[in-house]
Amino acid sequence: MTRNRKGDGERSGLFTRRALLLGGAQAVLISALVGRLYQLQVLETRRFATLAEENRINLRLLPPSRGLIFDRTGEPLAINRNNFRAMATSDRGRGAEVVVDRLDQILNLGETDRGRLLRELRRSRNAQPVVVRENLGWEEVARLEFNAPDLPGVFIDLGQTRDYPEGELMSHIVGYTGRVSDEDLNGRDDPVLSLATMRFGKKGVERSLEDDLRGRAGVVQVEVNAVGRVVRELDRSEGQPGSNALLTIDLDLQRIAAEKLAEHKSGSVVVMDVITGDIIAMVSTPGFDPNTFARGITQTEWRQLLDNPERPLNNKSIGGVYPPGSTYKMVTALAALESKAIEPWTVLPCNGFLELGGIRFHCWLRGGHGGLNVQGAMAASCDCFFYEAARRAGVDRIAEVAAKLGFGKVSELGLPGESAGNQPSRGWKQEKYGVTWQQGDTFNLGIGQGYMTATPLQLAVMTARIANGGYEVHPNLLLAKATPREELAPPPPRDKPNAPSLRFNPQHLNLVRQGMSDVVNSALGTANALRKDSKGKLLDPALRFAGKTGTAQVKRITEREREMGITQASLPWHLRHHALFVCYGPVDAPRYACAVIVEHGEAGGKTAGPIGRDVLVETMKRDPSRHVDRFKKMASR
Repeated sequence: MTRNRKGDGERSGLFTRRALLLGGAQAVLISALVGRLYQLQVLETRRFATLAEENRINLRLLPPSRGLIFDRTGEPLAINRNNFRAMATSDRGRGAEVVVDRLDQILNLGETDRGRLLRELRRSRNAQPVVVRENLGWEEVARLEFNAPDLPGVFIDLGQTRDYPEGELMSHIVGYTGRVSDEDLNGRDDPVLSLATMRFGKKGVERSLEDDLRGRAGVVQVEVNAVGRVVRELDRSEGQPGSNALLTIDLDLQRIAAEKLAEHKSGSVVVMDVITGDIIAMVSTPGFDPNTFARGITQTEWRQLLDNPERPLNNKSIGGVYPPGSTYKMVTALAALESKAIEPWTVLPCNGFLELGGIRFHCWLRGGHGGLNVQGAMAASCDCFFYEAARRAGVDRIAEVAAKLGFGKVSELGLPGESAGNQPSRGWKQEKYGVTWQQGDTFNLGIGQGYMTATPLQLAVMTARIANGGYEVHPNLLLAKATPREELAPPPPRDKPNAPSLRFNPQHLNLVRQGMSDVVNSALGTANALRKDSKGKLLDPALRFAGKTGTAQVKRITEREREMGITQASLPWHLRHHALFVCYGPVDAPRYACAVIVEHGEAGGKTAGPIGRDVLVETMKRDPSRHVDRFKKMASR
């Protein structure tokens, strides 16, 4: 019995010790739990209340309405229109695949859109909606609404898409918008650009004025559930729409220029105000329909544009580079006169060719022009005269005058894709080819051939600076810009250039201008047929103009080919010469300059000249610089 009692006592003591240990451990755990609860519910109650509220309330950006673009009279060039678009949200992981599979069955997304949508859904934060498809038709909207119970997280949203009423006519000037790319974000920290529905200017004015047209984002405050989906909207603050832009383009004249150029495969027309620098018309053909980009261009459409040999995506007015041909002879004439290499009365001979080192440099007139002074050489476009004038002036002086007239550099127009062309020099040739400049290079430069290239815009700038008396006027596309709350109106008319002088001798400029007038208005001029309109009637004296023809060589016809009777017309289209024409008017009080190039048009006077005449005459008749009263107030729209 004693032994049993002793064993029971030992077991009882062991149990008591274990109970005390467990109780102590429980007390410690309970104390820790109570302490943590006290910390969370009492000491840090405000902090966690704030976090809970932030999880419940979500702030989301609202894309601003993009600014509108108008021509100088108030006609719309780029506007916004409402469009129905399908949006989707999804939890990350398998939820995204389920949503995309169901949408594919209803909308037939295709592999490209499926992959894009899946990527965007998986990386979206806080169930941020992504775009499934824009510009939905009523049938697509109906299908989505009918299947709504099987499409959790999918909804129809009313958004805005860009619309270009003039389509191809203004495609190269206005440009288009597209999805924001990583390249677009370079140097920009605007958070609105991260929105899936945001669009960014890709070409033309849409790109050059992107920061003004975009506007400022608004904010919407929404209540969300545990998985981040919207329960209800609590508050909304609309953003500020982008600024509207008034361009210098006259839409009526743009149409006329395009119609005149339409019969040719490819070319460009630029019309410029020689006083203000305003670009009145700028046509490049062929163009493209920017609305295909606004709605979402397909791979087939994109490939067709890229593969087109006439390069419809290229704005030839600013990005096309061509040898200026005889239109460059004004530069050579001014360089020779300014450097005293020739005088106004200097007569140089032309026997039909000039020989250098056994190579013949031909004049376009086989028998030659005989002896001519600079004014007569301009009118007759004598190549031999300008070979010799260039030799006497030298490449350095020619390049100096050319730079003053706008060659060899990008203008201040601001459109993306502009080329500087190429104004060759001694240093340029040495650096590019590792050889020295030769006398034959100077001959070629004197008539705008060889290494020399320029854009139609540069030719218009050159003509404008000669016509306005030698002032450094710069091309301009923006007449005015203003927010929707402000009045958008053109500035008052201007009659004198507000630009520095290029410091040319006025007598030399007058001589060059008189030579350009003789090209059109004298019997010996290479474009004297342009004194009459397309119906054969002499132009009104108030509409008389000056000009210069040009033909840019694409393929050199050899002596043997000449003897075989090969002509430009017998060559394939892509090997024929380019046709150029520059002009300004009225001849006695210059206001507008025009440059025309017809790719592979054979001869300037034959193809480019009539286009330049018709467009310039119509511009002088309308005189856009005076017609401010034609402007339509934006408030009426």
